[in-house]
Amino acid sequence: MEWHACLDEYEKLVIRMSTPRVVIDNGVCPTATLVKVDSARRHGILLDAVQVLTDLNLSIKKAYISSDGQWFMDVFHVTDLNGNKLTDESVISYIEQSIETTHCDRSHGFNGLTALELTGTDRIGLLSEVFAVLADLQCDVVDAKVWTHNGRIASLIFVKDCNSGSPIEDSQQIDKIEARLRNVLKGDNDIRSAKTTVSMAVTHTERRLHQMMFADRDYERKPILEHTLELPAVTVQNWVERGYSVVNVQCKDRTKLLFDVVCTLTDMQYVVFHATIKTSGDKAYLEFYIRHRDGIPVSSEPERHRLIQCLQAAVERRASEGVRLELCTSDRQCLLADVTRTFRENGLNVTRAEISTTSDVALNVFYVTDATGNLADPKTIEAVRQKIGLGNLKVKQLPSVYHQKAEPEEQQAVGVGGAVLLSLGSLVRRNLYNLGLIKSYS
Repeated sequence: MEWHACLDEYEKLVIRMSTPRVVIDNGVCPTATLVKVDSARRHGILLDAVQVLTDLNLSIKKAYISSDGQWFMDVFHVTDLNGNKLTDESVISYIEQSIETTHCDRSHGFNGLTALELTGTDRIGLLSEVFAVLADLQCDVVDAKVWTHNGRIASLIFVKDCNSGSPIEDSQQIDKIEARLRNVLKGDNDIRSAKTTVSMAVTHTERRLHQMMFADRDYERKPILEHTLELPAVTVQNWVERGYSVVNVQCKDRTKLLFDVVCTLTDMQYVVFHATIKTSGDKAYLEFYIRHRDGIPVSSEPERHRLIQCLQAAVERRASEGVRLELCTSDRQCLLADVTRTFRENGLNVTRAEISTTSDVALNVFYVTDATGNLADPKTIEAVRQKIGLGNLKVKQLPSVYHQKAEPEEQQAVGVGGAVLLSLGSLVRRNLYNLGLIKSYS
């Protein structure tokens, strides 16, 4: 560590104590890489560490977190999505530098773009209307994420001006964008809760989506459609002798699960003092010992109930229902408007979407169901693929219930559609490309 000439020894000691120290070990565990972090405790440091790991799409198999006094120590057992240890030196170096840097750059290339934040009542075809408005207003969508939960939708869309390629800064244009999108979001019956915000600020997309849905109070709403996925089991009990509230979460394991839970606890102003995270097969077991930032555990039944609701919502928002469709094609104006209009015309509802553009190539992921939230007919999926292009839009993943309920002829139709699992290696390489660690992900 290099020191500035004006720093005295005391200031250097303070910096050493407050800067996280990271050790990455491949020798201790035969099945995973250990990432060990220790630092002086501060609010949000656990989320910072988990965020670095999940931004690389790494899988956290186990974790042990402990904060004794004012010191924070944790150990993460991580693998790539193929279940292998981390051997790429660029990935290891990125983890070390990102966690050890107090103010590391987490913009992920969104500088120079205008951020649009949208929340409202979800309905079939809403995304197609949003993208049609943006295309009409000469907004080029560079990146976007869309989540839906309990009949609500939250979206963070990064755009630039189609003509100049610059961020949109003209106040009159911004007012026009906000007004048009607000009219689309509110529809006929959502005048009060539909919200649009235009911002130049750089933010972590997925944390912001959690914050937007939390502010929209999606956790209080009842699901409009019947769930086909197993609901998370969440309990909160007080350990009176130690002054902790003990939170247990049991649910199906998936990538970024720990981030979603820790993000929600952090934004609700709870501090994690100890935690144990374990996975077994496709199940995840998370236990947290928490207090509020004022040092008080959960102190009332309404607070306990609200915490349970919020954690269940945090797990459910990213637990995608539906068929995963991937679009890879040359980017062009109105592409998203055309694709989502085709979905709408064929009765497909988008439950989650991830939009990205790299070197004029659109790389988009959509999770779709039918209009009632049930599994989409394979024949409908094939019709959509024929319309958009069989080589451009591919079926990459099917929900497990699909295989349980599908008739033999339907399974054959899906097979024709190319229902194969996404190459996990390409996912990791794409993340490294977006983080600037490699020059090509092909």
